[in-house]
Amino acid sequence: MEGEATYRGTVYPWHCDHIGHMNVMWYVGKFDEANWNMFARLGLTPSYLRESGRGMAAVQQNISYKRELLAGDLVEVKSRLVEFRDKSVRILHEMRNAEAGEIAATCEITAVHIDRAARKAAPFAPAIRYAAMPHLVPSEPVSA
Repeated sequence: MEGEATYRGTVYPWHCDHIGHMNVMWYVGKFDEANWNMFARLGLTPSYLRESGRGMAAVQQNISYKRELLAGDLVEVKSRLVEFRDKSVRILHEMRNAEAGEIAATCEITAVHIDRAARKAAPFAPAIRYAAMPHLVPSEPVSA
């Protein structure tokens, strides 16, 4: 998958579970960090979210685990914006073992732009739509 690098890190021993590989909670956390980096590229920066009273809320997340990651492995996530709607986005992430180049997991997430005061979905501002469009890459099937 072509995409933008949105996360780089390492698997630490405390990320691993009783059978020795990175526990699912850390996959979710690393994908979450990739989300925030991707959101910033779309103009949904921390300062924009604070100043506008807006936020982003995940409404669906699907993760496929392909290969285990072990303590010491280097991790890279690349991300693509695959759908941009009036009030929501869909992002596809691919996590790789950076040394081996193998896909460790994929994650597809749908997030909704919200008005934090009203606690409901809100349309993206035109400036956000304009900033996001260069990042939009049509979806291709995720391999099982």
